[in-house]
Amino acid sequence: MKFYRVYVELTNICGLACSFCPPKTLPTHSMALPFFEQVLDQLSPYTKEVAYHMGGDPLSLSNLEAYLDVSFKKHFKVMLTTSGYYLNKHDLHTLLHPAIKQVNISLNSYNKNSMPLSFEAYMEPIIQFCKLKLEKNRDLFINLRLWNMDEEQSEKAFNEKLFAYLEQAFHTSLNVTKIYDEKPRSIRLSEKILLHFDNYFEWPTLTSDHHSHGTCLGLSSHFGILANGTVVPCCLDKDGVMELGNLHTSTLENILNTARTQAIIEGFKRHKAIESLCQKCHYKHRFKEN
Repeated sequence: MKFYRVYVELTNICGLACSFCPPKTLPTHSMALPFFEQVLDQLSPYTKEVAYHMGGDPLSLSNLEAYLDVSFKKHFKVMLTTSGYYLNKHDLHTLLHPAIKQVNISLNSYNKNSMPLSFEAYMEPIIQFCKLKLEKNRDLFINLRLWNMDEEQSEKAFNEKLFAYLEQAFHTSLNVTKIYDEKPRSIRLSEKILLHFDNYFEWPTLTSDHHSHGTCLGLSSHFGILANGTVVPCCLDKDGVMELGNLHTSTLENILNTARTQAIIEGFKRHKAIESLCQKCHYKHRFKEN
């Protein structure tokens, strides 16, 4: 059993309250560094890539570099996802760490919060980081995520302001009308720096009226480990609704071979959602076969 990546939540602390994210329900928790090292040891037979994200923002941790050092020592590549809000709390060189393969920055986080920052103060360290990457680590990928391109919920006024700012920062042209008409998946701003587009998605919840079956990449390409050690089938179960086991009390090998885990895997092979949360989830329909 191999996975493309595993989502390992270093902390469930985000520090923001984006209107497109449901509030966390679990107690505040950060994964202790020694336990994180044990987690990587158990992950080694299953994957070589970890994503430091589920609900929390890894940049909220002051000792982020220590986790990166351990990941590098254990020969893991890291995908790091952040709102960008905490960039000023770190030396930007930290994000050029050799363990990091890709950094995703959710630009719409600014628009969907009451931040104590001006738009320019929020964007400045992001652009500084992009410039530093071009100077020091050309292999690093940066995705500037703009997942707000829905026709019904489009943030066109914010996006126009953002496009104008990015045009100046990267000396490139971003035609607003063309982007909205052609709906590109991404636009290259510079070498391995992309402006990545998508629509809003609805986080799954047991209170949803939606009910459907289908397939999913959960437990196929990936699974998640919450900051408290709980193993879950996918990266959207940030509250541990589908707890498959906990690495504080069981091994990953045992958890991945339980009847519940195997039932989920076999169900998705038949396009059947076994778990209630999976039945409530809209996101799985993005994986429909053409």
